[in-house]
Formats: sequence, structure tokens, C-alpha cells
Amino acid sequence: MTRPLSPCENTNRRLFSWRRLCSLCVALLLAVVFPPVAGAATDAPPRPEVWTVRNAVLFAVRNNPDSRMGKNRIEAAQAAMAMERSSFFPRLDLNSRYEQTDNPMYSFGNILNQGAFTNAIDFNNPGRTDTLNMGVRLGYRFFNGGRDLAGLKAAEAQAVSSRMELGAVRAQLAFEVVRTFQLVIQAEELVKARQASVDAITASLAVAQARYREGVLLKADLLDLEVQQATARENLSQAHHTLEISRRIFLGLMGLDDGPVTLDPAQGCVQEIPQSASPEHRFELKSMEALILAAKAKVRQAQGGYYPSVEGYAGYDADTGYVTDGSGDSWQAGVTLRFNLSEGGRTEAEVARASALLAEAQEQKRKTELAIILEVKQAELALQEARERLQITEKSVAQAQESARINRLRFKEGTLLSADLLGVENRLIDAQVRRIAAETSQRIAVAGLRRALGLDQFPDPPEIPAELQPEKATASQ
Repeated sequence: MTRPLSPCENTNRRLFSWRRLCSLCVALLLAVVFPPVAGAATDAPPRPEVWTVRNAVLFAVRNNPDSRMGKNRIEAAQAAMAMERSSFFPRLDLNSRYEQTDNPMYSFGNILNQGAFTNAIDFNNPGRTDTLNMGVRLGYRFFNGGRDLAGLKAAEAQAVSSRMELGAVRAQLAFEVVRTFQLVIQAEELVKARQASVDAITASLAVAQARYREGVLLKADLLDLEVQQATARENLSQAHHTLEISRRIFLGLMGLDDGPVTLDPAQGCVQEIPQSASPEHRFELKSMEALILAAKAKVRQAQGGYYPSVEGYAGYDADTGYVTDGSGDSWQAGVTLRFNLSEGGRTEAEVARASALLAEAQEQKRKTELAIILEVKQAELALQEARERLQITEKSVAQAQESARINRLRFKEGTLLSADLLGVENRLIDAQVRRIAAETSQRIAVAGLRRALGLDQFPDPPEIPAELQPEKATASQ
């Protein structure tokens, strides 16, 4: 035989069941609104077996951490826009609470809300009551001085600025890829040149050893050639080390930690020299223009504090009492007008702060323009210098090669001393190294000029994923 439940136990059991039901509803709502998200990490793009400068740029744009961080900043800016847009929609809240009290005022209010009033109730001591309240509230802001609209415009301008910043990151990244690609090629050419020097000195050393055995060459001359061979091998080892470092830097730009680096310099390595001298396409300038628009919107948002706000609201409540065993419902609706007459100068300070930040953004744009003009001029001078160096070094190499050919024949015939031959070989390798450096400098200078002018590294850039494409800024934004 079961014991009958007391009123208090019955109330607690009902409350426990109601809480379980609410918890289940909340869990189901969260499961619908926030479904499980798959792993955030995206798969890396397929890695090419042979790197060309074009597919290297595309791979870096998709896989480099800087590019991915820029994409995350764009997503954050878009979320900020969504937050600002939410101000233009009504707000709907669901409220629920359970409480017990013996406070005369609150207890009497519970009795009235539950429709349990009788003439036998003592107003001064209505006793203990409880209430389970379920309410719905609907609110809508009709006007608040234009602050919501100004906030939305500021968020939109910030989103444009984030996209322009991503474009600037992409442009700098593309230049660094082209530059490092050329430096790897230069390192490979230097290895070949150093290896050729070792081979030439080794061949001359073989001739010297034969002449020494014949007794027509001094021991000191033979030792000079052996020392020169050791020096050439040391230079070759350093060239191999430089090549390995360059390859590691290239892999870092690709967002990779290891792997082979096989470059194809024949495909797309020659870039078109730009004719325009105007940096109007620079993403940095477009980003600053968007930031100025955002700062102007912030000023307007701060000025909204001078205007009143008007809000409407409506609500419905249902109250249930387990002590009184009563229930009732009610509704309310109205309009609220708020106008701040004085707040210690807060609005004035906010407007002054926003205006100062606007002036700072305008000066920052001017500073950026001056820096870009300097970059363009430096890039033009670097290209001019590289062209002149290349012309000079090409003539030097041709002369040094012919001189080395003649003097090697003279050394074989015994009409040239080993010291003179060493000087000829050193001049040849120096001329070849300078020409390789001049060729690389010219290719890098062309890429640097294209970057300074805000142009793509290639007239027909590779296809970039839509999520990584920066949108063009417009005046309306």
C-alpha cells in the first residue's frame, strides 16, 4: 500500500517533471539550431609533382596560413554584419520561472494572477503561495537616432576592408612566391656554375700533375692548383646549402613542412613588364578607403545619441499556482519613448572620439599613398638597374669564357703559369655568378614593379577559389 503524497511532495514532483520537460525542449532546440559541425580543417589542395611559378602562386593562395587567416577575418567581418542586421528585426523572448514566497504583496499578486481570490483572504497575511510563470515577449525598436543603420554601414565597410586586406596579403604572397621561385632557380644555377668551376680546375689539375711528373712544373704551382680545387669544392658545398635553404623557404610559402621541390623554370617564368605607373589598383588604398567609410559611419552612429528612441513591446503571461491550485493569463502591450536629456557629456565625447578616429584614418590613407608612391619609384629604379647590370654581365661572361678557353690551351702547351690560370678561372666564375644574380634580379624587379602597381603577377592569373577572392570596393560601400 503506497503512502499518499503530501502537498509539498506533490508540488516538488510536478516541478521536477516540468524541469525535465523544459530541459528536453531546450536540448532539442539547440540540436536544431546548432547542428554538429564537421572538422573545421580543410583539406590541402593537391600538390603538383613539378612546380611552375603559376601553380605555385595558386597553391600558396589556397594553402598558406596568411591567406587562410585573411579568410577567417572576412568571416568574422561578415558575422559582424549579421549582428548589426539583427537590430532591424523584432526580438522574441520566451521566459519561464518558478518561485515560492510568503511576502504579502507578492503572494497577493500571485493569487490575483492565478484567479484564486476569495473574500476569506487576509490582505495583510495571504500566506505562502507559489507560481509557475510562462511568458512570451515581443519587442521592436522603431527608431533610435539612426544608430542601427550607421552601425550596419560601418560593419559593411569593415567587411570590404577585410576583403581588401586579403587582396593585399595575396598580392604580397604572390610576389614572395615569384621571388623565392627565382631565388631557387638562381641557387640551382649557382650550383651548376660552381660544379663547372670544380670540373675545370680538376681538369687543369690533372694536366698539372702530368707536367709535374714530367718535371716541367714546380711543386708550388701544383699546390696552388690543389688549394684552388679545395676552395672550389668549398664554394660548391656552400651553393648546395644555399639551394637547400631556398627550397625550405619555398616550401614554407606553400604552407608545407617537407617534400621535394622540382621546379620548371620554362613555364611562365617570363613576366610582362607593366607600362602603367599608377598604383590605383593597390588593395591597401582600397582598404583605407573602406576604413574611412567605416569611420564616417561611426561618427554618425555616435551622433545618434542626440536623438530619442522609440520601442514597441507586447507580452503574454500564463501563471499556475500549485498551492492555490489556480491559474490565469494576461497580456500587455505599449510603446516606450526615451530621450536622454543629460548624461554628463558622454555623447559629445563619443562624437569627438569618432571624429578623431576618422581624421586618423584619413591621415593613414595619406601616409599609405606616399609609401606606395615611394615603392613604385624604388621598383622602377630597381628594374632599370637590373637591366643595366644584365647587359654588362652578359658581355663580361662572353669575354671571360673566351679568355678562359685561350688560357687553358696555353696552360696545356706550357706557355702559361698556374697562377695566371687561377686568375682566369676566378674571373670566369665571378662573371658567371654576377650574370646569374643579374638575371634573377631583373625577374624579381619585374615582379616587384607589378606588385607595387597593384597588378597581378600574370595577365591571366590562375583561378582562385571564390571564398578567397577579395571583392572590389565601390563608392557606395
